[in-house]
Amino acid sequence: MLGPFLFLRLKIISTSGIFEPTASDMKRRILTFLFTFYFLASHAQFAFELKTGDLLFQDLDCGPLCEAIESVTEGIDGRDFSHCGIVMVEDGQKFVIEAIGPGVIKTDLKQFLRRSGDSLVVKNVVAARLNSDFQNLIIPAITEAKLLLGKAYDHVFDLKNDAYYCSELLYDIFRKANNGREVFDLAPMTFKKPNTDDYDAAWVNYYQDLGAEIPEKALGTNPGLISRSDKIFILK
Repeated sequence: MLGPFLFLRLKIISTSGIFEPTASDMKRRILTFLFTFYFLASHAQFAFELKTGDLLFQDLDCGPLCEAIESVTEGIDGRDFSHCGIVMVEDGQKFVIEAIGPGVIKTDLKQFLRRSGDSLVVKNVVAARLNSDFQNLIIPAITEAKLLLGKAYDHVFDLKNDAYYCSELLYDIFRKANNGREVFDLAPMTFKKPNTDDYDAAWVNYYQDLGAEIPEKALGTNPGLISRSDKIFILK
């Protein structure tokens, strides 16, 4: 642990000779080192450069609901995902357009990563890119996403209303960009515990609080389903 600080003990050679750093010099160097270390460590980086249109799949630890989602959905390579969004680069700064609690919003990438505990190392987020056959859809899809900023979050997971949940946002913007033709598949949703006919208690309480029926078997989507799409490939 002493290695990074050894330079502080070195004598400094200048045009006028050799001198020991003063206490003020050492303090300044320590602060500079700590600031640099903190800056580098607090901004997790992917091993590749993210581009506009890349998709991010996130494993959030949001409690029973996230656990309920992940228990009945499967992500790429067996990963668990409970959230997703799309990258947008503006003036060199990276953002994620996503549908989350407040609704459809534009979030700074660093804030997006911190949400899943990825401030130091990216381990709970997987990035994907559209295959070459679908790259032409990215700009119109981003345009559609921008038009939806400010829309409400779809708490009941209904494709027919004017609100959006995370994977529904991705499904919808690419469908619109593709002239109404689906890019990502839909599948019947289930809110039951795996291998049982019993609803997960988390969903029972959730829909009771909303005063809504559980939409069992209604068509929908989820982050895991999109992550396994043959229209994208995982970035590594």
